[in-house]
Amino acid sequence: MSTLMKRLLAEVDQRHFPNPPAAAEELAAFEARVGWRLDDDLRAFYLHCDGAALFMPWPDTNFWILPLAQVRRGRVAIQGRDEDANGPPDWYTLVDLQDTDFVLMDVSQRGGPYPMRDGYHGTFPDPTHTKVIAKSFGEFLEKALASGDDYFWLSGSTSEG
Repeated sequence: MSTLMKRLLAEVDQRHFPNPPAAAEELAAFEARVGWRLDDDLRAFYLHCDGAALFMPWPDTNFWILPLAQVRRGRVAIQGRDEDANGPPDWYTLVDLQDTDFVLMDVSQRGGPYPMRDGYHGTFPDPTHTKVIAKSFGEFLEKALASGDDYFWLSGSTSEG
């Protein structure tokens, strides 16, 4: 586990609301279900906590990092259908922002690190509006924790991939 992830996970433990860790068997079952492997940052996170609410406990949080059992294709979560017309098959929900808005991870580059995208339901799946907001989960988590509970990518400080 990287030094950055160790620091971020310690902060999640101290100031936020982590779930208990996922077991290695749960990670293996998740990877078999979705057909891709968690990258190093995601693996470290889920072995540490199987999801977490940042800043405020669920259901009042703006940032709910989903448990593995609730990670699914973005087009299913946002559009309600698992069809190509409803978005790319390789964009998965990772963070629930409430009201059918998500942060999505783009797993099209198998192996990671996976870029994180803004999954605003009003413009999804238009790629001009579903912009990369962090180059990896670690970068996303670092920016989210520093944000003071704001959607940091809406202030113009996005990371273009």
